[in-house]
Amino acid sequence: MSKTNFRWVIIGLVFFITVINYVDRSAIAFAMPILSKLFHLSPEDIGLTLGAFNIGYALMVFVGGLLVDNWGARKVWFWGALIWSASIFSTAFATGLAYLFTVRLILGLAEGPNFPAMNRVVGDWLPLKERSTALANGLVAVPFALMIGGPIVTSLSTLFGWQVMFMILGIVGMIWAPVWLYFFRNFPERSKFVNDEELAYIREEANVDRNRTSHEIRREHTNVPKGLWKFLLTNPTLLSNDWAFFVFGYNLFFFMGWLPTFLDKTYHMNVMKIGLFTVLPWALATILLFLDGRLCDRIFAATKSLRKARSHPIWISQLLSGLSLIPIILYHDVNIAMIFIALAVGLGMAANPNYYATNIDVIRQRSGTALGIMDFGFAVAGLIASTLTGLIVQVTGSFAGAFGFLLFLNLTSVLGVLLFHHPDREKFQA
Repeated sequence: MSKTNFRWVIIGLVFFITVINYVDRSAIAFAMPILSKLFHLSPEDIGLTLGAFNIGYALMVFVGGLLVDNWGARKVWFWGALIWSASIFSTAFATGLAYLFTVRLILGLAEGPNFPAMNRVVGDWLPLKERSTALANGLVAVPFALMIGGPIVTSLSTLFGWQVMFMILGIVGMIWAPVWLYFFRNFPERSKFVNDEELAYIREEANVDRNRTSHEIRREHTNVPKGLWKFLLTNPTLLSNDWAFFVFGYNLFFFMGWLPTFLDKTYHMNVMKIGLFTVLPWALATILLFLDGRLCDRIFAATKSLRKARSHPIWISQLLSGLSLIPIILYHDVNIAMIFIALAVGLGMAANPNYYATNIDVIRQRSGTALGIMDFGFAVAGLIASTLTGLIVQVTGSFAGAFGFLLFLNLTSVLGVLLFHHPDREKFQA
C-alpha cells in the first residue's frame, strides 16, 4: 500500500493560519494613516500602539513554547486563534489610543504560541530531510500575508470602512479554529488520516507502534535529562541564532509596522497607493523564502552539513539585506526607495526557515521551548523597532537614522553567525 501524505495537509493548515496571523497583526499598520488622523495620534502614539502587540507577544511567546511542548499544538493553537480573532474583531469598536493599545496587547498575548506551535508540529510530523521545506511552506505565509494584506486591508477599508475590515478579519480566524481541532492530532501516530507507511516514513524507521498513548509519545519526544536550561541559555549556536533572529525581527517589524507611514510621510501616498506599493517587497520575500527551504534541503542532502545548509544562508541573507538599505539612506527618490526596500525585505526574509530548523536540529526534544526563547527576543525586537523608530522620526524629522540603525544591527548579526553558529557540532545530547 502506498503511503499517505497527510503531513502536507497539516502543513497546509499551518500555512493558512499563519497567513491569518500576519494579516491580523499587520492590518493596523495599513489602517494607521486613517486611525492616526481620526484619533489625533502622534508618531510616538503610533509607536506605542504598534509596540503594544509586542509587549503581549513577548509575555506569551516563551510561555507558549512551554505550553506547546507540554500540552501539544492542537488545543493551544485552537484557543490562541479564537482569542486573537476576537481581539482583531473588537478593534472595529476602537475609541482612541487606550482602546487600541489594549486590543493590540491582547492580540500579542494570543498570537504568542503560534510559531512555537509551528516548530513543534514540524518536529513531530516531518522527517529531518523534509523539515526545511516544511518550514518554508509554513513560514512563506508571513511575506505572502503581508503581500496580500496591503491590498486586502486597504480595499476593505476603502469599500466598507475600517470597522468592517477588522470584523471580516476576525471572522476568518474563527472559521479556521474548529477545522484545526478536527483534523490535527499532536502526533501522527494518533491520526486516522496517516497510514502506517507514512508514519514509518515520518519516524524514519521500519516498525512503528500505534498503540502508545499520546502521553507516552510526548514523554519520549520531550523528555530530556538535567542540563536543559543551561544548554538553551549558553549554547553558542542557539545564542547566535537567537541574536540573528532578533535582528530579523527588528527588520520585519520595522517594515511591517512603519513602511506604510514611511511612504505616507516621505512620499505623500494615499492609503490605496500605499497598499499597492507594499506588495512588491513581500512578493519578493515570498518567492525567495519558498526557494530557500528547498535549496537548503538539497544542500543538506548533498553535503550532510548543517553549517552549509543553515548557517551560511542566514549570514548571507542578512548581509545582502543590510547593504540594500544604503541607497534608501543616500537618495530621496520613491523608485529607488521601493526597489531597495523590496531587496532589503526579500533578501532579509529569505533565510527565515533556517532559524526555526536550527532549533529543531540542535534540540528537537524541546524545540518548542527553544523556539519560545528565540521568539521572545523576536518580540522584544518588534517592541524596540516599533517604539524606537517612532522616537527617532519624532526627534530627527526623517527616517534616515532609523534605516542606519537597521544596517548596523544586520552587520552585528552577520559577524555573530560567522563566528558562533555551528549546528553540526553543538547538538543537545539526550
